[in-house]
Amino acid sequence: MASEQTEAEHQAELARPTSSIREVGLLRRELQDWLTDRLGTAADPVVDNVVIPAANGMSSETIVFDATWLENGERQLHPLVARVAPGETTMPIFPTYDMAAQFRTMRAVSDNSSVPVPTTYWSESDPAALGGPFFVMQRIEGQVPPDVMPYNFGSWVTEATDDERARLQRNTVGVLADLHAIDLSHFDFLGSPPPVAETAMRDHIAAQRTYYEWATTTGPRSPLIERCLDELSRTCPTDGSPTAFSWGDARIGNVMYRNFEPVAVLDWEMASFGPRELDLGWLIFLHRFFEDLTTLAGMPGLPGFLRRDDVAHTYRELSGHTPHDLDFYVFFAAVRQATIMFRVQSRAIHFGQAVVPDNPDEMILHHATLEKMLAGTYWTGIA
Repeated sequence: MASEQTEAEHQAELARPTSSIREVGLLRRELQDWLTDRLGTAADPVVDNVVIPAANGMSSETIVFDATWLENGERQLHPLVARVAPGETTMPIFPTYDMAAQFRTMRAVSDNSSVPVPTTYWSESDPAALGGPFFVMQRIEGQVPPDVMPYNFGSWVTEATDDERARLQRNTVGVLADLHAIDLSHFDFLGSPPPVAETAMRDHIAAQRTYYEWATTTGPRSPLIERCLDELSRTCPTDGSPTAFSWGDARIGNVMYRNFEPVAVLDWEMASFGPRELDLGWLIFLHRFFEDLTTLAGMPGLPGFLRRDDVAHTYRELSGHTPHDLDFYVFFAAVRQATIMFRVQSRAIHFGQAVVPDNPDEMILHHATLEKMLAGTYWTGIA
């Protein structure tokens, strides 16, 4: 059993690639110079306590720092976070990073809903200061379900009571209901929303195929992902309901909690328009993704948490919308995650952290899950 657990932990860590390391002293000076340009010398800004988190993001780089400056003659402390687009030399996970759109998305959500997002300060399009476009936002204190190691393996989430996890689950589903109720006109900078959910979903499938082609430009291809993309196109649900705003990366690892209440909803780089079920499927699958790892490790996990049918029931209760075809949307989430993981593994191979396997489908951590979903057997015994 010990060898199985070691392998599961190794696989989970491979799912989160390492980030480039900056020299913190130089970074502090760069941030202070940029902030001086922004605020003016009269504000006398000072940057301190710069930290690059060890568990940095899969794509954008996160920089945590404190800044003080003069306001009305008094020096005020501002705990801040900068999110920086990755450079080409880091072999980024996604082809483009629109930091300005993320910044505007956060402001639109904050201005038009009760969903808690950090206060946004500045968006910088010039890469000269930090090596890429970035934005700066408020730093909020709270607990985030960890990805490394996954929260299912043992964390404040597993140590919580059933009632506390139920409260966290309900509050998180409530975030999705609130987001989906925002009028789409507030997100015109994301483009023109398709009129109905089915059209939006077919656009997502086409975009996923385009992303797969980009992700495999210089590396191996995955026959499994290609089969899955064909199946998604064949089985896309008929849905004439209105298109909704979609968070895109709707998972509890992107929410900061305090007493099991969301206090900050983070990571908006996948925001778009789509069916409501798009976010619900991602929320459900990303938990399943980690839950299946606990099974591989012979650990108890959290089988009663974020179950498909429970999430659907709560969403219907909070929003008035009855989710449909969730197996399809969970499958889409699994394929989306598979393509990201394929790119992650290509990145690991590029940096000498892994080698190309004989079967390229094994580069997908959950390839067995995809096979079961294609066969229609994945949900047997799982509610």
